[in-house]
Amino acid sequence: MTNKPITVFGEVLFDHFPDGSCVLGGAPFNAAWHLQAFAQAPRFISRIGRDPLGDAIEAAMRAWGMAVSGLQRDSEHPTGSVQVMIDDGEPRYAILPAQAYDFIAADELAVEIHDGLLYHGTLAVRHEVSRRALAVLKARHRGKIFLDVNLRAPWWKKDDVRQLLDDADWVKLNHHELAELQPLSGDIGADMRAFQRAYGLEGVVVTYGDQGALAVDAAGNHVNVAPAPALQVLDTVGAGDAFAAVLLLGLNMGWNIKLTMERAQCFASALVGRRGATVQDIGFYQPFMEAWALNQ
Repeated sequence: MTNKPITVFGEVLFDHFPDGSCVLGGAPFNAAWHLQAFAQAPRFISRIGRDPLGDAIEAAMRAWGMAVSGLQRDSEHPTGSVQVMIDDGEPRYAILPAQAYDFIAADELAVEIHDGLLYHGTLAVRHEVSRRALAVLKARHRGKIFLDVNLRAPWWKKDDVRQLLDDADWVKLNHHELAELQPLSGDIGADMRAFQRAYGLEGVVVTYGDQGALAVDAAGNHVNVAPAPALQVLDTVGAGDAFAAVLLLGLNMGWNIKLTMERAQCFASALVGRRGATVQDIGFYQPFMEAWALNQ
C-alpha cells in the first residue's frame, strides 16, 4: 500500500560497533529502510563511494526492494562510516569528515517536481555541496517538509539549523537539542509551543530516550507517550530514526497525532531490542503491518 510519495534526502553509512560488527545506518537511510518495509516505496537520495561499502549499500537496497535511482556514486570520496561507542547504554558517535554523502550533487538530481513529503536531517548538509543539493530539491518540492534534527558536534551551526527550521513544517529533535536551539523555561510543553510558534511549524516532536516523547501541533494537541517499564534494550542506536519513520508514515496515511505517536513509540520500543538501526528480516515488520492495516 503506497500513499503519496515520500522523498528522503541525506546520509547513508555503516555504523561500526565496538564488538567489530558493522550495520547499515544514517538517520535518513534508516527512516527510508523502515518506510520501504511499511510499503511506502520512498525515494531515497544520497551519495556513496565507488568502493566495497558502497557496493554493499546498493546491494542491500536492491535486495530490500528499494529504488536506487537517487543513489549517486562518488569516485573521490569514501562511503560514509561512523564509529559507535556505547557509554552507559547510550550511543556516542565518531563521525568522519569528507564522506561521499557530503557531496550529493545538485546536477545529478532528477529534475521533476516532487510532491508528498520531503524528509531530511541536519548532518548531511554540514557541507556546502550537499546543502546546495538540498536547496535545489526544496525548490522543486510542493509538499510538506519534515526536519529530523541530529546535532553532532562539531558538525553543525545554530544559524544553519535555524534556516532549516524556517523551511520545515514538522520537526523532530531530542530534549538536549531543543535546549541547544532555544532557552528552556522548565515547562517543556510551553517551550515546545514557543518553538512551534517561532518557526511557524505544524508540529514538533521531542524525544526523551527511555522516558518517551512529547508532541505539540498547531491545532493545540499535546501528546505524551512512553515505553513499557519492562522494555528489553539491546542498544538504542536508530531508535529515534524508527520513531521518525512512523511519524512520516502517520503523516502520509492521515493518522491523527495521538495514534501516530503511540504507534511510533511502539515501533521504536521494538527496535531497541535489536542490534543496530536497521532490521533485515521482513518478519519483524509484519505484526505492525497487520495491526496498522498496511497490507490492505
